[in-house]
Amino acid sequence: MSDFDAIDSLLDAVGPQAQLPPCQVRRELRERARLSKAQVARALGVSPSTLSGWESGRDPAGEIRTKYAYLLDGLNTKLATETETTAVPAAEQPLTSDTAATVTPSSSPDPGQDEDGDDVELLVVPEPCVLCGRPAGQRVAGFAQHLAPADCQPTAAGALTAGGAPAAAPAPPAEQPTARIPKAPLRTTPPARATERSRGPARHAFQEPSGPVDLIREAVQGALAEHRGDVDAATAALLKRAIPDAMRLLDETRKGARYDVIAHPWIPDILKKQTARGADQIWEARPKWTRHELPPGRHEVTALDINGAYLSALKTHLPLGRLEHSTGLAHDRRRCGVHLITPPEWEHEAVLPNPIGRRDEPGPLWVTEPTLRLLLRLSGPKHQLCEPPQIHESYTSGATENLLEKFRIALKDARDTAIGQGDTVTLEYVKAMYSKFVSTMGESNYNRELYRPDWMHLIRSQAFANLWLKALKAHDEGLTVVRAMGTDELHVIGDWRRVFAEGRSLTEVKVKDTYTAGTDAGEHAGEGE
Repeated sequence: MSDFDAIDSLLDAVGPQAQLPPCQVRRELRERARLSKAQVARALGVSPSTLSGWESGRDPAGEIRTKYAYLLDGLNTKLATETETTAVPAAEQPLTSDTAATVTPSSSPDPGQDEDGDDVELLVVPEPCVLCGRPAGQRVAGFAQHLAPADCQPTAAGALTAGGAPAAAPAPPAEQPTARIPKAPLRTTPPARATERSRGPARHAFQEPSGPVDLIREAVQGALAEHRGDVDAATAALLKRAIPDAMRLLDETRKGARYDVIAHPWIPDILKKQTARGADQIWEARPKWTRHELPPGRHEVTALDINGAYLSALKTHLPLGRLEHSTGLAHDRRRCGVHLITPPEWEHEAVLPNPIGRRDEPGPLWVTEPTLRLLLRLSGPKHQLCEPPQIHESYTSGATENLLEKFRIALKDARDTAIGQGDTVTLEYVKAMYSKFVSTMGESNYNRELYRPDWMHLIRSQAFANLWLKALKAHDEGLTVVRAMGTDELHVIGDWRRVFAEGRSLTEVKVKDTYTAGTDAGEHAGEGE
């Protein structure tokens, strides 16, 4: 075979890519078919957040693109056929960006929105209305409820949960807007039912019996059963699947949330690796500090281990949408991202680490939101430890501190339960889930469902900032800070138990090591270990 024959064979093997309609048509097809994101994602073998990306402008590739195109083409054909039998016949044509008119809505109101513009999800299986308890065929802003006021009527049966207890309207999570029905009166609870409610919280009929923590427990039980109780083998198997399991848990905890996770947004060049083995331009302010001189005398130094540093750092401000560029000195606390700053001079290196970490090169640098907020806090009237940083330019988006809060709490609850029960399998599994989740959301071949290098830097920087604040607390309480390293290592001299609680929970610390350091002449802190 000649070189040209080999090339011809290669070209023959490359088929044309399946045609996809515009992203807005993809979502409209799904909603008109009354399919949820979870249903479609499950059929395609992807996560709902990945599907959200496809409906927001990102295109899949390879075999999954062919499957997605096949699904959309089938939905378009089915919906067009239904339209022919009920309204004006539609011309039969393949589904491409040029033939999107096939799925253009009629002059009737958009089935995906109510009259006030809120997203409406049509339910395949009715769920109890959050106001009257009767079956409702729609969700508004994440809550099952009736759209027509006449349909929202309380009944003796509909107002009760599956267990027979009165169903109180649930308090929405922090990220969800309050559920409402246009022009529908809220009903009041009769005194008799109020008395019954005081006996204990009622289980709402629309709540699913399982939750995020159940996913973790079921995975551990399944691994132990598969490996016949072999703890080491089950743990090894769970660690291998920690990343996809973490993404599944994230999707579970995002159900009904106000904001969709944008899994693959546009990213500025400063957040992209400069070379294949290189790094991007973001400075995470990782502590790497050892006190140069100790007070005179010999001292017992305690190395404290900070529990679950990355798990705690999941509670940080994260950008919701695409990062937008801006210039100027003002900092908007309602937004977050990365910032080009000139850091202030730090004059306390003898007793406290520099909050931007150990940096040899002077001048401006790109830092994350946690680092900037830490510097602004230290320059404020309470501490007055430095001058405010100079902000030159920023890439930011509207932000929330609660984006990963349910995800964090699910992992924390599972971790606490595992510690209480001495369950090392679950403990190692949970640790792998949150640590690998953070480390692979950037440019990683191990997690293709989530590409958020901005989130990775923000969460890691938050962990570093949390450690720095613990060093400041120790210093302010009269302890001698000897060393601060990474996310979880703090060395101190003095009665640290009056400052930090000892234990294994996220709000406690444990002893990693103790050693003696120092001389009468004031020995270097690193010597004598």
